[in-house]
Amino acid sequence: MRPAWSVIWFTTLLGCAQGLVVALALAGLLPGGAAVATLRDGLLMAFVLGAIALGCSFAHLGQPLRAWRAAAMWRTSWLSREVIAVPGFLALTLASAVLLDRDGIWPGWLRALALLSALLLWLCTGKVYAAIDFIREWATPLTPLNFALMGLASGHLLAAAWLAWRHAPAAAWLQRLALLWTLLAWMSRAGALARLRRLRRAGSPQGAIGAGARPVRQVSRGFTAGSFNLEEFGLHAGAVLLRRLRSLYMLAGFALPTLVLAGIAWSQPRTPWLLGLLIVQFTALLGERWDFFAQVDHPQNHYYAAAH
Repeated sequence: MRPAWSVIWFTTLLGCAQGLVVALALAGLLPGGAAVATLRDGLLMAFVLGAIALGCSFAHLGQPLRAWRAAAMWRTSWLSREVIAVPGFLALTLASAVLLDRDGIWPGWLRALALLSALLLWLCTGKVYAAIDFIREWATPLTPLNFALMGLASGHLLAAAWLAWRHAPAAAWLQRLALLWTLLAWMSRAGALARLRRLRRAGSPQGAIGAGARPVRQVSRGFTAGSFNLEEFGLHAGAVLLRRLRSLYMLAGFALPTLVLAGIAWSQPRTPWLLGLLIVQFTALLGERWDFFAQVDHPQNHYYAAAH
């Protein structure tokens, strides 16, 4: 399928914002903790990242002013639930920052709600894709798990850099947690790629038109002009390109950060190191998300695969 950069930025930025909120919620409980102003400003940073991500999602819509209607099917649609969960997460993040600024405390109930909203949002975002049974590349519990682990990895790395810059004692603990989440994200994505190599293409031309086992040979796709189906589902990325891209983002997004964080995990956190590592990892995660869409061989391509 053809990756949409608006969705790539939306999911990657939002995941980092969610991971940052989780990290800040933990920072207040870790030995040494962090100052109120540090937590407040970190939450405002997470809110800004989430708001930018939300703006990116609107760029993918044909009629942005009608976006609110997407929430109407919340009983059955994971996309509708995501539409509700995003502003809910942002509202709780902003409310936490406001209370920290006004009262100097982050109430336990609000901290718990912020954590819960981040987890629910990862579930909704992942299930938007994992619930599509006929797209086998996505229809696995690894999809929402990967979304969560990659967001936790980048978010904790950002939080460690932020707290190190503000000289907060909890930065050292977040640096170690960033190592843990990055390692788990590496293992999870490697598992998803291993599963992908074993997948067989879904559907067949016979099944698409109900011909059963009778042989079918397609000689025309029914039109000569372009169409939405050919543009959105007609990306034919070469196998060599995908292999190189996967090797690159697995190295830069997971292997390199894991090795570097393992080497500095018990040393004093340094903002330049952590920030540079975050930039490398985040860029690689954008490539991973591009591959997440490009790896799909949509079943409709059985019908539209006739030779030109």
